[in-house]
Amino acid sequence: MNSNFSPKSLSELQLSKINSLIDRVAQRQRNDFGNITSDIKSDGTLITACDRWSDQTLVEGISSLAPNEGILSEEGSQIVPNSPAYWVVDPLDGTTNFAAGIPYWAISVARFVDGKPETAFLDIPALKKRIIAIKGKGVWLNGDSLTSQYRYATGSACVSLCSRSIRILQRKPENPFPGKIRLLGVSSLNMTSVAIGQTIAALEATPKIWDLASAWLVLTELSCPIKWLDLNPSNLQSGQDLSSANFPLLTASSNKELEKLLPWGEILLHE
Repeated sequence: MNSNFSPKSLSELQLSKINSLIDRVAQRQRNDFGNITSDIKSDGTLITACDRWSDQTLVEGISSLAPNEGILSEEGSQIVPNSPAYWVVDPLDGTTNFAAGIPYWAISVARFVDGKPETAFLDIPALKKRIIAIKGKGVWLNGDSLTSQYRYATGSACVSLCSRSIRILQRKPENPFPGKIRLLGVSSLNMTSVAIGQTIAALEATPKIWDLASAWLVLTELSCPIKWLDLNPSNLQSGQDLSSANFPLLTASSNKELEKLLPWGEILLHE
């Protein structure tokens, strides 16, 4: 990457335009919900025409707003761009839910600077909720500021597992799991559920960079510890192909909860 150029933060106008762009995509997804058919991608996951339209619309919109910044997306290029600032896009996280008529999925758009997320947008179209995080400035839910105290007030005892991490329960059948299990079916929202107090921890077995890009910044800004169980996305290199790279992780509402769940997370490394 060009180390002689330091990208600026997004302007208020750019932030406004990105929000408007996501508004457009979210509205299309709400309109399509319940009236779609799906195909199977080469990796065995589902994709819909709405996924493809959403990806194209977001990529074209971002390219217009930030023409000198590369874009990595689930449905497009999965190569780390060769620019100091670049974008990571998941146009429809939770396609299985979307295709099955389950009203819980997300749009994730994150801008990376120097290899880490600097601005993140995570929209939940069916609930009309949008989380925005800006590095060093905080996190907002529908315009209202969130703090770490917000999650402590909920008193949740739930732990979010992804469909692949649930197999850890078979490895310790004699031990009770330290939490009430929830499977939301949306990687980005599994992780973000910790930051906003819906769960006390989340375990993701095979998240891709586009799954975790926005949630990563939300968790960091709200002081939720993250334990990378294998690869660490902080070490991405320009030109790196991330199409098959997984970044298993455990995140929790506190270090105490992280330590309690860590023995379960470490089981993933021995699967």
